[in-house]
This record gives sequence, structure tokens and C-alpha cells, in this order.
Amino acid sequence: MSIPGPGYAITARVDSPARPSTAGDLTAAVGQVGGVVTAFDVVESRPESLVVDISVNARNTEHVEEIKASIEALEGFSVRKVSDRTFLLHLGGKIEVHSKVNLRTRDDLSRAYTPGVARVSMAIAENPSDARRLTIKRNTVAVVTDGSAVLGLGNIGAAAAMPVMEGKAALFKQFANVDAWPVCLDTQDTEEIIRTVQLIAPGYGGINLEDIAAPRCFEIESRLRELLDIPVFHDDQHGTAVVVLGALRNALRVVGKKFSDARVVVCGVGAAGSAIIRLLGSEQTADVVAVDVDGIVHPGREGLDDNLRSIAAQTNREGRTGTLADALVGADVFVGVSAPNLFGAEELATMSSDAIVFALANPDPEIDPTVAMQHAAVVATGRSDYPNQINNVLAFPGVFRGLLDAQAHDITDGMMLAAAEAIADVVAEPNPSFIVPSVFDQTVAPAVAEALRSAAAKQARQGQVEAG
Repeated sequence: MSIPGPGYAITARVDSPARPSTAGDLTAAVGQVGGVVTAFDVVESRPESLVVDISVNARNTEHVEEIKASIEALEGFSVRKVSDRTFLLHLGGKIEVHSKVNLRTRDDLSRAYTPGVARVSMAIAENPSDARRLTIKRNTVAVVTDGSAVLGLGNIGAAAAMPVMEGKAALFKQFANVDAWPVCLDTQDTEEIIRTVQLIAPGYGGINLEDIAAPRCFEIESRLRELLDIPVFHDDQHGTAVVVLGALRNALRVVGKKFSDARVVVCGVGAAGSAIIRLLGSEQTADVVAVDVDGIVHPGREGLDDNLRSIAAQTNREGRTGTLADALVGADVFVGVSAPNLFGAEELATMSSDAIVFALANPDPEIDPTVAMQHAAVVATGRSDYPNQINNVLAFPGVFRGLLDAQAHDITDGMMLAAAEAIADVVAEPNPSFIVPSVFDQTVAPAVAEALRSAAAKQARQGQVEAG
């Protein structure tokens, strides 16, 4: 069962009797049905009655109704209205545009706009690379989605994806001072998406693809990388892979194992799983075994698409077949980016000693984290209510900060490996409950950005040597 959290935070305005026990009665009523009171404020006070606002964390919408009913069951109490604090946060959207320059006089206007702006436009026309220096392109990212794979909600469409993309843009600004803007496309046609992004690209210094379903996302990313002279980064793939790899570096340090000695099971071979497998291939692990809904991926399995054939060719050196349970036997690491409640303590016990479990399905992981913690040496999830949260916000703000600063034209596996190492190195002394930094650690984005700048500079030097 999920636990109450700020994602279902409400404020109930309640008419109540003016008596000494009012606060205790309300708190007890909420607690009896499992709600968590976070604030209590008196709005109006009269000799015989009070109007109070009580803020509560709930589990879900049904739980909110239980809390309301429990309050109204108290003699003399009634609920006027219930405000969902999450919806209130989203009213009118979460981002806006501010001008960086003052426009107070005619002189200001003549330089920022006509006639002075014409000279700047002509300079860019003569030298297009000046757009990075003289426009917002130098610090702007398009967050592009078709709404086909939004969070765990599935194919909900472009309009419904907007709140998520706005949130992404807010995180870019908060953690790396990158100006990002949602670009929600009302099409799920691969060619239309590619062409549309190609057409809008001149205004941006980078493209962040987001929540586009596999396998379509693979072709879109690949084609755009060929067509554009700015970095294209699919966060669901590469952001996840970067953070997973950084966390896994530290988890292996905790248990005293090396990549070269570790057998890793990756459950889920969509966007995130495929990218994790690809980056793990750079670490020379003992073996990686991929598992999907049909079991272990191997070359002899029928019905493999292009992505699965590629994965089969680079994994499963021992030719294993069977189910997830078969793959777990003797494995050192489990990385799940798939579905909830796939295995339990019995299967976990078949893994090697000092096993590492990254159960990242959200909101319900592949194995109950409390069960995993009883048997595995290190456990990570995608949730904020357990230690070791694997969260993409540790990667993408710093990644794009570094790419934009370096005026990079693409992003390579080498850059992503550098980002993973930077995230790992922020944690100086990892332990079983601390293998990745907090998402609010202000040193993470600068460290990742510096790693990207250095990797981009190294790549540029190598390109010059090869060209010379």
C-alpha cells in the first residue's frame, strides 16, 4: 500500500465548534483513517464556532474522501470545501517568460527592437554561428514530446503531457539556469515529429526528447542526431542510464565488487533499459542479461524486433533462457525499469551474496523495497520515500548546462559516462543508504556540467587531430 505524501496534499476548510479539543479531535479523525496532518490554521474565530484550514497528506483520491467523511463524522464539524494543493500549484501553469533587458526609454526600444535589431539579424545572416552568441539559442532547450509515454500514465496525448513538460522546464531553470520550453506535438507520426523538430531547431541550443514511446523514440532520436547540429538527448533513455550507472558505481564500491566481476540483470528493454544496457557495455561487466515480458532475451528467441535483436547480440554471453527468476539465479545486480511486483524474497534469495537491487518501476517497484532491504546489500528505487532515489534530475540539468556552455553539436557515450562518473564522485563516502546525492544537492549540476565541458573539449581535440 502506498503511503501518504505531498503528491496528494489537500487543505480542508472546516466549520467546527470553538472548544479546547477541536484541534485534537480533527487530528485524531484524520489519523484514524491514515492521513497525515501537516498544518492547522484558524481562519475565523467566533465565541461559539471556528473556521479552520487543516492540511493533510493522503494516499490517493479515494483516501481524500475517507478523510473528509471521518471529519464530518465528528459532532458539530462540517467540511466546506477541499482544495487539492497539487492542482492549485498548477493553476495557470508553472513557468513564464521574463525579459532580461529593461525597455524603459525610446533608446532602449530602438536597440532591443527596430531599428537597431536589424543590424544584429544581418550579422547572424552573414555568420549563422553568431546565433549562439547573440540570441537565446545559447541557453535554450526544447523539451519535445508527443504525449505517447507520459510518466507511468501511458499514451495520454500532447495536451495532457503539458504539466509534465512544464515541470521539466522548471527543473532545468532551478538546477542549471537553463531556459527550457515545452514543445508538445499533436502528432505521433515519426516522420512528422522528426520534420517538426528539424524546423524549430534553429531557435534552440539543444533538444530534450521526453516521454515518447519505444520503439518509435529510437528512430526519432537517431534521425535527429544525424539531421541537426545541436545535441539531441532522450532523457527517458540516457538520463536514466547516466544516473543508474553513477549509482551502480557507488553500489559496487559499497559491496567491494568490480564491474568486471558483476553479472547484471536488466529487466525492461524499452527506452531506459536499452540505454542502460548500452552504457553498461562500456564498463566491461562480466555479463548483462536482458529480460522483458517474454523472458530472457537471446538470439534464438522468436519475434525479436530490431531493438531486441541488437540487445540479444550484445548481452547474455552464456546463452541463458527462461524467465526473470531464471535470470536472477547467481546475479550480482538487478536493475528494473519495467513493472511492479515481479518477484519477491524467494527469487531474491537466489542472487549472489551482497546483491544489489535497483527496483525503479514507479510508483510501485518490481519488488517491495522493504522486502528487498531485508535480503540485498544495497537497494535503490525511483521513489522519494526510500533511500537512494534514482532520479533523472541528477543528470539532465547538468548535462545540458555543460553541452550549452561547450557549444556542443552532439552528445556521445563518452560524455554520458563522464556525467555518470561525476554524479558518483559527488558522494565521497558511499554506504548502503547513500549511493547517490540528493536531488537538492547544489553541487551535482555544476559537477556534471564540468564533466560534460571537459568531455566535449576532449572530443573536439580528438576531432582536430583526426582531421589534421
